[in-house]
Formats: sequence, structure tokens, C-alpha cells
Amino acid sequence: MTDLAVAEPPATSAARPAGPRAPRKPRRGIGWRAPLLFLGPFVVLFAAMNVAPIVYAFVSSLFTVKRSGLGLAAPEQIFDPIANYMHAFGDADFVASLGRVLLFGVVQVPVMLGLALALALLIDSKSARGKGFFRLSSFLPYAIPGVSAALVWSFMYSTTSSPINHLLQPLGIQLPFFDDGTVLWSVANIVTWSWTGYNMIIIYAALQSIPAEVLEAARLDGASAFRTAWSVKIPMVRSAIVLTAVFSIIGSAQLYNEPTVLQPISGGSISSTFTPIMSAQAAVGAGNYPYAAAQSVILAVLVGVISFVFFRLTSKGDAA
Repeated sequence: MTDLAVAEPPATSAARPAGPRAPRKPRRGIGWRAPLLFLGPFVVLFAAMNVAPIVYAFVSSLFTVKRSGLGLAAPEQIFDPIANYMHAFGDADFVASLGRVLLFGVVQVPVMLGLALALALLIDSKSARGKGFFRLSSFLPYAIPGVSAALVWSFMYSTTSSPINHLLQPLGIQLPFFDDGTVLWSVANIVTWSWTGYNMIIIYAALQSIPAEVLEAARLDGASAFRTAWSVKIPMVRSAIVLTAVFSIIGSAQLYNEPTVLQPISGGSISSTFTPIMSAQAAVGAGNYPYAAAQSVILAVLVGVISFVFFRLTSKGDAA
């Protein structure tokens, strides 16, 4: 009897040497749905609270309000794209308010940021003591609402009960807080007092991110504290300074709370069109919403242009 060759069973996949597996193909549709799921609420809120009002204001500015008869009939809006803008640029009060805010920003913003930078550098210095106390005391004015701060300063500026003039009275000095030439700087003082601490905190946080090795190298090279601050610290926090400057430019254009609170006691030196926002609010009070929208659009465009030019000028140093 001959031996029969037993046929070996075919090798199964389990017996095969394991090789690299082909990567699984991601399911279609998951890659772009997840970001939309997270971004959706933000996009909806941003469009509803920011984009929609801007579009509505621009569209409203293209119409003019026409009243017929003795004003007893309801006013009607007529499409006239340039009428409100021509009116705005021909309105001496509105143009004066733009110039007033521009002067305010040119003077107040550098002064405020200079004080904020100086405070941040002083608190950041190694020889400083009580850093927590000085940070808190510098930031505390920002924690007070703008209207409340303006009310406090209105008492300080009052022509009848000003404690500042009361202390200066024995010296024969009386500060004219509400004269036509000084009222703008009285408002600037309130803004500077309220916002210097906020900007200081931003710059101080940037100073804390400077590597200790860089400061140690400057010390070993024999740099003094002033030289280190001027040549090392300030250049390395330049982006924070630019950020606070842009915020301050936008805030200057939105100047409203402080002059509005001081207006009743200003003796007429603060008019209802003292700033562009107040001028637009006066147009709303008169029922001329399209003209107020046109003023707002003009202000927004000017602020955008100034911010863009500022960014371009400050970015040249980074490119170099």
C-alpha cells in the first residue's frame, strides 16, 4: 500500500506575515461638518449683532427724509444715495466734531499710552516693591463704569463745589475746566484716568512674556535699567503697544459718555454735537435716522482708514 501525499491546507490570512495596513479613508462629510458645528453659533451671532447693523445703517443712509405740508403728515423716505453725505460734509457742526475728536486722539492717545508704558515698566522692574498693590490700584479706575467716573469728575470740575479749585483758592488760582479752550482736555483727563490702567495691564502682560535669558544677557553686557527698558523691553512689547494704540484710536472715535455727562454743567461749552456720536444721536432725536446713519458710516470709514494707515506705518519696522 503506497503512502498517499497529504495535501497541505492553503495558508490562511492569519498565517500570513502582518504587513502595513492601508489607511482607512475618512468618511465623507465629517471633515467639514465638525468645524461648521462649532463655528455656526459664532457666525450667526456675529452676523446678527455686527454685520446686519452695519448693512442696515449703510442702506438707511441712502435715503432722505422728506416732509410735506406743515409737517402734520407722516414723513416719507426717498432714495437719494449722496444727499445725506453731501449734507454731512456741509454741516459745520459735524465737521467740527470730527476735527475735535481727531485733535483729541492725536494728543490724548500718546499721553495715555506713554503713562501706561511707564507704569508697566516701573512695575516690571526688579527693584519694584508691592507690585500687586500698584497693579490693582492702577487698574481700579477701569473697573469703575464710564458714566460713574464722569459723574465723579463732574463734581471735581463743578464751578461751585470743585474741591480742586477750593484747595487752589488760597493761591488765587482757579482752573477753568469748562472754558471753550480747556473743556476738551477736561474730557481727555477723565478718559486718561479711566483707561491708562487697562492699557498698562496689556503692556505689563507682554513684558512678562520676555524670556529671562534676554534680560540676563543685557545685564551681563552692562546695560543699565534704563538702557534695558529702552533697547530690549520696549521693542519686544511693540506689538502690545500697537494693539493698545488701535484700541485707543477706536475708543477716541466713540467718545460719548464723558461729554454727555458733563454737558449739563458745562455752561454751553459742550454742545449736542460736541463729538460725531453725539451729533448722530442729535439727528436721531430729531427723527432723521438716515442722516444719523450717514454720519455713522462716515465715522466708521474714517476710523477704518486711520487704523489701516497706522497698521501700515507700524508694520514697516517689522518688515525691516
